[in-house]
Amino acid sequence: MSDIREPILITGAAGFIGSNLLRRLIKKKFKVNVFINQKTNLWRIKDLLNDTNIYFVDLTNKKKLSLLIKQVKPKTIFHLSAYGAYPFQNFTDLIKKVNLDVTMNLLHSCEKYGFEKFINTGSSSEYGFKNKKMSEQDLLSPNSHYAVFKSASTMFCQYEAKSKLLPITTLRPFHVYGPYEEPSRLIPTLVKQLSNNISPKLVSPHISRDLIYIDDVIDYYLLSCKNDRVNGEIFNIGSGKSTNLRKIYTTINAFLNSSRKPQWNTMKNRKWDQNIWVADMKKTKDVFNKKNSVDLNTGIKKFIKWYKNNYKIYEKIRNRG
Repeated sequence: MSDIREPILITGAAGFIGSNLLRRLIKKKFKVNVFINQKTNLWRIKDLLNDTNIYFVDLTNKKKLSLLIKQVKPKTIFHLSAYGAYPFQNFTDLIKKVNLDVTMNLLHSCEKYGFEKFINTGSSSEYGFKNKKMSEQDLLSPNSHYAVFKSASTMFCQYEAKSKLLPITTLRPFHVYGPYEEPSRLIPTLVKQLSNNISPKLVSPHISRDLIYIDDVIDYYLLSCKNDRVNGEIFNIGSGKSTNLRKIYTTINAFLNSSRKPQWNTMKNRKWDQNIWVADMKKTKDVFNKKNSVDLNTGIKKFIKWYKNNYKIYEKIRNRG
């Protein structure tokens, strides 16, 4: 952990992955700087505010962003700000600004003062639809505006890293789950409905996910700061295993001792649903020399325990978007 150089900056610290990363760093006694939009709902990090240096800024404002970077001069940057990953985030211009323009402006500003590591966050949606494991060498075929601009951001970061020999890395998370996950997503929805004895309406049971628990994802972010082999590279962050909705449902159902049966095929497939969605983890395993520590059963069990203790947090969320 001592290999992480301060000052540390996190963008997107109020999001799912960002908030968990912030918690881990604070637990390790780091003082972290976070850039957050004034309008952002801070429900995930309300209990962390006194332990964090918070700067409220519209990241799409290039001038103000540059001035803050000049003030903080971060050495380690975890870039997780994003917009467009959820159905309620559907303004194309904003998707482009937050995912591409902000990344460009942030990186250029940080370059002026020098940095030790810049960890960019990509998305498995950059791959689009594949009929095999998704490899970092695959031709990208994004299937949404969000995926288009995430792909552009990834390519920009890789170009800057290789053309200027900068320590920039892009991590591509697959289906991350765990505490503080967006409540409308699959696993929180199933846990909530089955806990309330509701039979969930679902798409085809054959739709698949590559699931990875949030604790393992945070491990990869932190390990990225300690390994020079990651510079200029892109890495899948997943399990390397395909798990279909039937398996996910039966696992949650068993842990909750529920007798409710799902209503399969009562929802239309979303544009991102696919029967094959799994990461090729060979490159990641070779470079990071890490095995994921949380398997599906353990991860689901951990999330259910967290949910039972914190479900009221979800109930209080308002003003989405």
